[in-house]
Amino acid sequence: MNAELPNRSKRILSIDILRGLVMIIMALDHTRDFFHIDAMTGDPLNPDTTTGILFFTRWITHFCAPTFVFLSGLSAYLSAQNKTRAEASLFLLKRGLWLVFIEIAVVSLGLTFNLQYNFIILQVIWAIGWSMVFLALMSRISYQIVLISGFALVFGHNIFNLFPAPENQTTGLILKVFFTAAGTVVPLSATHLVGVFYAILPWTGIMFLGYGIGVWFNKNYNIERRQRNLLITGSLTVLLFIALRLINSYGDPAPRKEYHDLFKNVLSFFNVSKYPPSLQYTCMTLGPAVLILAFTEKLNNRFTKIASVYGAVPFFYYIIHFYLLHTILVIAFFATGHSAKEIVQVPFLFRPVAFGFSLPIVYLIWFGVVASLYLPCRWFKKYKETHRQWWLSYV
Repeated sequence: MNAELPNRSKRILSIDILRGLVMIIMALDHTRDFFHIDAMTGDPLNPDTTTGILFFTRWITHFCAPTFVFLSGLSAYLSAQNKTRAEASLFLLKRGLWLVFIEIAVVSLGLTFNLQYNFIILQVIWAIGWSMVFLALMSRISYQIVLISGFALVFGHNIFNLFPAPENQTTGLILKVFFTAAGTVVPLSATHLVGVFYAILPWTGIMFLGYGIGVWFNKNYNIERRQRNLLITGSLTVLLFIALRLINSYGDPAPRKEYHDLFKNVLSFFNVSKYPPSLQYTCMTLGPAVLILAFTEKLNNRFTKIASVYGAVPFFYYIIHFYLLHTILVIAFFATGHSAKEIVQVPFLFRPVAFGFSLPIVYLIWFGVVASLYLPCRWFKKYKETHRQWWLSYV
């Protein structure tokens, strides 16, 4: 169906604002990976070696992946309201498998620029894809099963950190892929590798919880009650993070370190584990995200309008920003005197270890990339609102 239709968008602005905000911030981390001089050699979250601004640059992007996955679950719930349970389940299954394919074929290529696919990188789109597959199966049973499973996965997966890794290699690999992956590299051949950076089920739990709060966003749900629920939930989640961090015995595979230095202790307090997303990490990130959903319920200004444009077309933005960043990287690579002999690098082509710029330059590139994508995103947002081709629901 190709005919244009009148604008019938019924998007919830607060969701698009939050999603747009995290998409903007997300690009900062990827810009740092490509362009910062120490990105390949240092840990920006190590209190012993980092600086305040470098720590913040990496830490603030922690909010992106869990919020994006959480909102994917919320959007899945809202999308299902216009379908039968069977139709909604089938759509989630197909879209999930499609996203897994996109991660392998399109996102990995954008990250590496390696047409031979010597190193396939499996990250957040991979995790979202498989989470949608599991959501398709569980939501077919009942909403309650999804919600209970979400809490069990988010609160319980760190139990695996308390036990030694299985001796059997196959069992250990399965456990890593589904629960504990933190840069697990699997050789496919002598020249081809797969890097699993996002363990599936901890992220599935986050998506399930997003699906769970979907009932608060039904069109007949009282707005004041929704705001109150979001404020209470977000506040309790932040308090849970603080409590778990102070107790320092469960909820993160790397216990908080104590330093004889106030600044380092502050950094250590917020230095939680993303790979996989620990309970403490999830509470630290989703608590504020839920509060932002509450505070932006009726917020409408120039910034929120801009952010909502990015948030309305996250898949479009996500794919394009990788290719744009990597294209700029190729230009910078040759402009700084590097030769074709230095192109072959793992994981990213055109990204030697001894390459990069200072943090202010990274921020300048990030701002330019985000700004340059505004008009394309606005165009695609309008296109989606005025067209009804079947493939638009997959992007």
